[in-house]
Amino acid sequence: YQAILPIRGKILNVEKASIDKVLANAEIKTMINAFGCGFSEGYGNDFDITRLRYDKIIIMADADVDGAHISTLLLTLFYRFMPELIFEGHVYIAMPPLYKAMPSKGNEEYLYDDKALERYRKRHKGPFTLQRYKGLGEMDAQQLWETTLNPETRMLKLVEIEDARMASEVTEMLMGTDVPPRKAFIYEYAPDAELDI
Repeated sequence: YQAILPIRGKILNVEKASIDKVLANAEIKTMINAFGCGFSEGYGNDFDITRLRYDKIIIMADADVDGAHISTLLLTLFYRFMPELIFEGHVYIAMPPLYKAMPSKGNEEYLYDDKALERYRKRHKGPFTLQRYKGLGEMDAQQLWETTLNPETRMLKLVEIEDARMASEVTEMLMGTDVPPRKAFIYEYAPDAELDI
């Protein structure tokens, strides 16, 4: 059994927001209600992991920069206000493919990154059609089922506390109010930046 909770765009950056704004945010309130276990007791509310309604909370976002940003914002929310979800192994990230290779002869294959596409091109002899997914919304129902919803075929990454801590630190640095660390980060990593067009 699965349930899908659509989130409209990017959620509130909890790193910059007051607790009142966090608790008043419609998207965050909906997630808290859906999960069923409350909010971190560090803020005066009762969090009870035994009331969690789902064994897995899977973040499904596009395989692009915006999707990574949405995932980071969600991980920061969980790490700051519901860390037990991560500590107890309930948070996952869906790994949607970037490409679908369709050879004229043989089986179709989902490819999850550019390296997989390079390997496919080297080993595949003969013509093939390549479909690049710009996002989950571009997939039809069958493709979405095969790649991200079907427990037999989907690829999930378990989020460990180190992933969440790093996401939280990066979010705090890049989106917080302290400018010098953000500026230093941009200067250091700007040469490695790639355009995602």
